[in-house]
Amino acid sequence: MHNHPLEKVLEDRIAIIDGAMGTTIRTYGMTESDIRADRFQHATKDLLNNGDLFSLTQPKMIGDIHRRFLEAGADIIETNTFGATSIAQSEFFVEDPRERGGRKDPEFYQKIIEDKELRQLAWEINETSARQCREWADRVAGETGRARFVAGAIGPLTVSLSNSPDADDPGFRVVTFDQVKTAYAEQVRALIAGGSDLLLVETIFDSLNAKAALVAIREVFDEDGLSASGRELPVMISAAVGRGGETLISAQTTEAFWTAVRHVKPLSVGLNCSLGPELMYPFLSELSAKADVAISCYPNAGLPNPLSPTGFDLGPEDMARWLKSFAGEGMINIAGGCCGNTPEHIAAIARALEGVHPRELRERTRRTGGEHEVSA
Repeated sequence: MHNHPLEKVLEDRIAIIDGAMGTTIRTYGMTESDIRADRFQHATKDLLNNGDLFSLTQPKMIGDIHRRFLEAGADIIETNTFGATSIAQSEFFVEDPRERGGRKDPEFYQKIIEDKELRQLAWEINETSARQCREWADRVAGETGRARFVAGAIGPLTVSLSNSPDADDPGFRVVTFDQVKTAYAEQVRALIAGGSDLLLVETIFDSLNAKAALVAIREVFDEDGLSASGRELPVMISAAVGRGGETLISAQTTEAFWTAVRHVKPLSVGLNCSLGPELMYPFLSELSAKADVAISCYPNAGLPNPLSPTGFDLGPEDMARWLKSFAGEGMINIAGGCCGNTPEHIAAIARALEGVHPRELRERTRRTGGEHEVSA
C-alpha cells in the first residue's frame, strides 16, 4: 500500500476529525415523521433514534451537517453509518422475540443476516452516506485547496460477543463471531463502494466485536483484490473506555486493547466517546506512550447533562482547551469530538490546534510488495 495522503498530513500537523452527528441532528428539530418521510411511513417501531436513516430520508440536512463540519476545519468527516449493519438495523425493523417469551440467539440472528431487505437497507445506508460525504469533502477541498478525507464509520453493534446476557448461562452468546463478521463485511463493501478514503472502527466497547470488524475488513481487502492491487484503505481504530481505562464490555485495559489490535497495522489508534476529556486523559497518555502509530482523540463533551443545550457539559472553548493541553503534551495526531460536539466545538478545537506540533511518530509501518517493513 502506497503511503496514503492523510499520512503526509499527519507528519506535518494535527488532523481534525468531525464532531457528533447525533448531537448536531438534534439541533435541527427533526420529528418522527421527518425520519420516516414517505419511505418508512408504515414502519411499526419508532425510528427517530435510528439516525443513520436520515441519510436516506433527509439527505439535505445530512449534507448540511457535513458542510458545517468541513467549514469548521475538519480534515476527516465520518459517514452517518454508526448503526448501518443488518444486525443493528434489525432493532428497528424486526419484532423482538422476547416480547413473545422467546429470546434473541444465534438462530434469530442467522435469519437477520440472511434477510434480503435488511441487507439491502444496510448497503444503501452505507453507500449513500459515503457518497454524500464524498461529495461534500470534494466540494470543500476544491474550494479551499486542502484535501479532505471520508472515514467510513463502523460502530460497535447492539450485541456483544464477549458477554452473556443470561446470568444463569455465562457461556451463552446471542450471536456468533461469523454472523457479526458477515454483517460487518457487507458494511465495509458498501462504504468502499460509496467512495470512503478510510475505514474507522470506532467507539469499541467490546474488543471481540472489533476483532470481527477487523477480520471482516481484512477478508474484504483480500477477497476483492484490494490487497493485490495496492488499493487497501487505511484503518483507524478507536475505543471507548470506562473510569478504569477498560473497554466497557470486554474490560481490556488500554494497553491490552492496543496489543489486541496492533497486528492490523492501523493508520491510527485512539480513544473516543467515553467520559469526556478529563477522565480520558490518563488512558490517552498510556496509549500514546505504548502505540507506534498515530493517536486519535475525540472525547464526549464532558458528562451528559440534560439541562445543557447539547445534552453535555462542555462548550466549544472547554473542549478546545482540553485538546490543546493534550497536544501540548505531545499525545495526539488526530483530534475532534464525539457526543455533545457540534460544528462550533470542532471550529474551536481546530483554531486551538492550529500550528501546534503533532505527536512525534516514532516509526511508521508501511506495506511494500506484501512485506512489512518499518521505517523511522
